[in-house]
Amino acid sequence: MDIRIGNGYDVHALAEGLPLWLGGVQVESPIGCIAHSDGDVAIHALCDALLGALALGDIGKHFPDTSNEFKGIDSKILLKRVMELLEEEGWSVGNVDITIAMQRPKLAPYIVPMRECLASVMGVPVSAVSVKATTTEKLGFVGRSEGCEVYAVALLTKA
Repeated sequence: MDIRIGNGYDVHALAEGLPLWLGGVQVESPIGCIAHSDGDVAIHALCDALLGALALGDIGKHFPDTSNEFKGIDSKILLKRVMELLEEEGWSVGNVDITIAMQRPKLAPYIVPMRECLASVMGVPVSAVSVKATTTEKLGFVGRSEGCEVYAVALLTKA
């Protein structure tokens, strides 16, 4: 069995009055991500991890923020398209692990819904999707609530 591992990272600035989408779930928050798409930084990092595992470039290569086609797009659609690319190459997801760094709001109530949503879009069991949230103890741009950053790792298998 062949395996591949990819990692992804994404960051978005935050601003008042924008919706906050993380892991395919809308989070109740006074701040949201500034972005060309819906700004789901967790899905963007996950897409980069999946694409990176197969050396297919990054999310910007496949869905450029200069294209009107992707203006305001639901990032779950982007994840679904990435999954189609993987499946065309004969690969499947073994598991993914995502860490969201954000000072506020608290994300604990949203972790299970994020895992369920991502698993559904990817067509994998919920047990194959890990989502964790952390703060930066008020340090740096994340700690000042100026931005959100996400790290993702994906393990792909090919029989």
